[in-house]
Amino acid sequence: MKLILLGAPGAGKGTQAEILSRICNIPPISTGNILRAAMKNGTPVGLKAKEYVENGKLVPDEVIIGIVEERLAEADCKNGFILDGVPRTIAQAEALEQAGISFDAVLSIEISDGEIEARMTGRRTCPDCGATYHIENSPPKQAGVCDKCGATLIQRKDDTPETVKSRLQVYHTETEPLKGFYEARGLLKMVSNQSTIEATTRVILEALGIDA
Repeated sequence: MKLILLGAPGAGKGTQAEILSRICNIPPISTGNILRAAMKNGTPVGLKAKEYVENGKLVPDEVIIGIVEERLAEADCKNGFILDGVPRTIAQAEALEQAGISFDAVLSIEISDGEIEARMTGRRTCPDCGATYHIENSPPKQAGVCDKCGATLIQRKDDTPETVKSRLQVYHTETEPLKGFYEARGLLKMVSNQSTIEATTRVILEALGIDA
C-alpha cells in the first residue's frame, strides 16, 4: 500500500505513520529524515541538498523529489510506503506524478487550528535527552523538570505561539490545496482527528478498509 499522510504541523502525521508502518509492514518515510540521511551518506542528490542547506537556502523541489525517488527505490519500499512531509505543494505533487510515483490513498488528518495551537504551544522538550512532555496532556512529575535526566525543560522555537501561527498559515496557503488535487484523482480520504491517538488510528484503518 502506497500512502501519503497530509495534515497541519502538529496534526500527528508522524505518530500515525509509525503506527501504520507496524500494522501494514511498510516503511514510514519522513522527508526531513531522508534528507538528513542522504546528506550524511553523501549520495549525489544528498550532496546537492547539502550545498543549499549549508548556504541557508531552501532545498529546491527537484532535489527533494530526487531524494524521495532514491529512497523509494530501496528494497524495503517494494510492497509500499507511507510518505509524511512530501508533497508539500501542488508543484511537488505534479513532480511526483511526472516521476511515475503513484499512490493508493491520500489521508488528510483534519484538526482545527485552535487544537493545533493548544497541542504545540503546550509542548516542552528536554534539551539534554530529547524527552518531550505536554503541560496538560503529559506533564512531568515536577513542573519544568525532565523526569528522565533532571534537566530544565524548554519550549522549542517551533512551539512558540508566533511560530505555530506562522507554520499554520504556510500550511493553509501551500499544502492544503493538495486536498483538492488528490480529491480530483479519487485518492483523498478525510480523517477527523479523534480524542486519542488510538481512536484516530481506528478511523484511518476504517478509511483504508483494513481490519486490525
